[in-house]
Amino acid sequence: MLDADALNLVARDPSILRGVRGPMVLTPHPGEMGRLIGDAPGVVQARRIEVARRYAAENNVVLVLKGARTVTASPDGRIWINSSGNPGMATGGSGDVLTGVVAGLLAQGLDALRSAAAGAFLHGLAGDLAARRKGLRGLLAGDILSFLPEALAEVERLGP
Repeated sequence: MLDADALNLVARDPSILRGVRGPMVLTPHPGEMGRLIGDAPGVVQARRIEVARRYAAENNVVLVLKGARTVTASPDGRIWINSSGNPGMATGGSGDVLTGVVAGLLAQGLDALRSAAAGAFLHGLAGDLAARRKGLRGLLAGDILSFLPEALAEVERLGP
């Protein structure tokens, strides 16, 4: 898992990714993605799917491009567009919660791609549940975290 300052290191030295053994998941927001590809966040936003797909394939990583309709891209070109989440989740620490959810799923034995896509969905669902109860304004990362058990229960209730 690479997020935040680790992504800044990769932006400065992309060869870091070549030395990694096993699956790697990166979770950049558009600004971090812009630094990774050497372009402006606006370019990333305008071509989210293309940027995510190309970076994942070129670097053999699973990429979770955060933002409205988070894009998860696999090295083989497959793309998932997340349907959960809301604007209230654009708050400091929210990405840390996402990284924790994905890491937790990896630790439970899910592969990197499923962990990333399911983690993005669960994170967004927890944010949606929090927003319904607390409103969009003033939503905190801790609110998202506190609704994760309910989001997991909802997914388990619905089944595969």
